[in-house]
Amino acid sequence: MTDNIESLILEQLRAIRGELSTVKDDVGTMKLRLTSIETQIADVHRQIGNLHGDNAIVHARIDAVDKRLERIEKRLELSNV
Repeated sequence: MTDNIESLILEQLRAIRGELSTVKDDVGTMKLRLTSIETQIADVHRQIGNLHGDNAIVHARIDAVDKRLERIEKRLELSNV
């Protein structure tokens, strides 16, 4: 009877070990996929930062053109300012 119980316990432990191995493989795969997603998110953040920088450059250029336009209007006496 004791041998039978030990055999059942060992059988269950082997089944648990097999399932645990599968879970370990799945977790490893999920870690790789998560790392890939994190890398992609970091790239998106970097691209957004670059866009903000480009936007600031465009605003600076528009401000410079606006100043030049004001000077031209004053010289041509087109503005009331």
